[in-house]
Amino acid sequence: MILHISRPLCAWAFLLIAGRAISSPAQDIAPPRPATTYEALGTIERLDPRFDALVPNNAKVEKLAMGFDWAEGPVWMPNLDGGSLLFSDVPLNTVYQWKPGTFGAKPWLKPSGYTGATSRTGEPGSNGLARSASGDLVLMQHGDRRVARLNRQNGKDEFVTLADRFEGKRFNSPNDGVFDSAGNFYFTDPPYGLVKGIEDPARELNFQGVYRISKDGKLSLLTKEMSRPNGIALSPDEKTLYVANSDPEKAIWMAFPLNADGTVGPGRVFADVTKWVDQPGKKGLPDGLKVDTAGNLFATGPGGVLVFAPDGTHLGTFATGEATANCGWGDDGSTLYITADMFLGRVKLTTKGK
Repeated sequence: MILHISRPLCAWAFLLIAGRAISSPAQDIAPPRPATTYEALGTIERLDPRFDALVPNNAKVEKLAMGFDWAEGPVWMPNLDGGSLLFSDVPLNTVYQWKPGTFGAKPWLKPSGYTGATSRTGEPGSNGLARSASGDLVLMQHGDRRVARLNRQNGKDEFVTLADRFEGKRFNSPNDGVFDSAGNFYFTDPPYGLVKGIEDPARELNFQGVYRISKDGKLSLLTKEMSRPNGIALSPDEKTLYVANSDPEKAIWMAFPLNADGTVGPGRVFADVTKWVDQPGKKGLPDGLKVDTAGNLFATGPGGVLVFAPDGTHLGTFATGEATANCGWGDDGSTLYITADMFLGRVKLTTKGK
């Protein structure tokens, strides 16, 4: 993600408990209220007839919550309070929970990505969130520069490190990740979580990588050719790995053939929107993305959530009017949840997520 902050950051404090243990979930700041209807967030642009088979004519992006500094990484948790959504606020180092039938969200986990004892600025919190096959929450932690699993038991929270170094050097700031059906995990590592970004003196790797953690815990580097690898997703047959590049000078999505041994072959440019960067009405850069069961890509980028057919044709856009960070499937798989700057939204579709 690239952060677009238009509001002052809040100063938060927390208590570091022994080792990697962290504080209990934060108290409600503004408790959610019941809601039966929701305002629209932006508009929907239809560019190709194939879009109509995915998005009902009466669809709208519903505004579910607002007021965040930079919302990211939505993930549906079917076993949490009967089914609810978790998402990150990266600057506020907090994961929030949204429950169906409400407007607004409440803090669920703090700190979410930085457990250091000294305060810091920038983007310290968790970014992308993922759910394992066993239901565990996995967090891309900017501040702690690692991929971690949350262990919540008996009222206590603990982060278990899955990976934090490559060849002895600390990651930049893991950003987004995806599991395959076998339990292997793929993730990206741009520099956005470092206080001074790519110029930060604490940076240890001289590249921005895309990695794989095998189901038995082995870490491997898949590619280091991308300047700002960000969102990441797999095709339905798991033969293609899609990676967004959030570089304003090369705003593209790459497609890598995925080999049976977990390595990737030479990548190709799946879509290029560099010419859209900084155009009126085109806030944002290639960021988070998801794939439906038919192989269509729902990719956040300039203008909102861009929907691409498997052949790369741009079918339409959920034009949020905001710099849009990420999206994720929820409910029965036919709802797309969207994080767009200070907003959380959703749109109900006639397709389903992978």
